[in-house]
Amino acid sequence: MYAIIKSGGKQHKVEAGRYIDVELLTGAEGDAVTFDQVLMVVDGDKVQIGNPALKATVSGKIVKHGRGPKIVVYKMRPKKHYRRRQGHRQGFTRVMIEGIKA
Repeated sequence: MYAIIKSGGKQHKVEAGRYIDVELLTGAEGDAVTFDQVLMVVDGDKVQIGNPALKATVSGKIVKHGRGPKIVVYKMRPKKHYRRRQGHRQGFTRVMIEGIKA
């Protein structure tokens, strides 16, 4: 059984017992979190598709907060002596999926 959820403007495929990395969520490590924007639930041959979302929930637990790899943003205009270098690391939250309730 798996589900497609929407979190942080992105869609994620989740299964019970797996980890996912989502956009940074509020809450401490060990806190429970529920995702209520469930777009699709698949249980064997039975498929439920929401329009736009189902009345289902996905529960999980926050494992840790972290930051992704560094991305370098470099802007340059040739012959004008304009150069800007900026780094960015996107924050994420790792969530352990505990169950899907359709």
